[in-house]
Amino acid sequence: MNLLYINWDVDPEIINIFGFPLKYYGLLFFAGLVLCYMILKKIYKEEKLSNQAHEALFSYAVIGILVGARLGHCLFYDFDYYSQHPLEIILPIQKGPDGAYTFVGYAGLASHGGGIGLIIMLLLYARKFSIPFMKVLDIIAIATPLAGVFIRLANLMNSEIIGTPSNAPWAFIFRRVDDIPRHPAQLYEAISYFVIFLLVYFIYKKGIFRVGKGFYFGISSLLIFVMRLLIEFVKVDQVSFEQGMSLNMGQLLSIPFILLGLFFIIRSILNKNETKTP
Repeated sequence: MNLLYINWDVDPEIINIFGFPLKYYGLLFFAGLVLCYMILKKIYKEEKLSNQAHEALFSYAVIGILVGARLGHCLFYDFDYYSQHPLEIILPIQKGPDGAYTFVGYAGLASHGGGIGLIIMLLLYARKFSIPFMKVLDIIAIATPLAGVFIRLANLMNSEIIGTPSNAPWAFIFRRVDDIPRHPAQLYEAISYFVIFLLVYFIYKKGIFRVGKGFYFGISSLLIFVMRLLIEFVKVDQVSFEQGMSLNMGQLLSIPFILLGLFFIIRSILNKNETKTP
């Protein structure tokens, strides 16, 4: 066995208080949202938007992401189960073989659903605070890749969304799953999203494109979901029906976001060129 393999055997539960577990997943998820909130506060100030609008953004975003991600998982990945257990879609419980319900948390969340839910809530938010919807999308898109970093690190702590077997020296052995060296797909995505965040934030700080024209929404969507589509090739299928599919559910759901991102990037570039034309 390659001695460089990383043996990963982290307990996803930090502490359990009277039957209610505090898990790394929830902690990292919340930490990512808070960090994005702080970055967006600075951007709101630079864009001369009100502090009241910024403070309300957090609640709109959290509701959109959590509800969308939960519904996305239940509808896209495990519809057969949740169609028979609709109560478990909205409550963090699961019925055991003995018929008793236990607290399990919201273990099933889908990033594509979270993206859709966020967009819907931002539409309502933009109307409420009379901010152009495209401007809200652009501002949020600057910080979105950073949120993705924390979500994938949370998946790593849960030893979930693991990669396919690998002989690479950086392979992880997820001891809570099996003894096979695998691609650390969660880290691949986390690193990719961090690089995307640095790139998008750099473009914003340089003022290359104005906020509100769709460029930042476009480039974040394009790069995030291109990386998602590519990294899915070294991931284990999340659900059984994906076996034998040329592209799995995550990849199929990424394609519309990629096309949407390309559309807004091209439109922003063309509009910028037209503005420069005398």
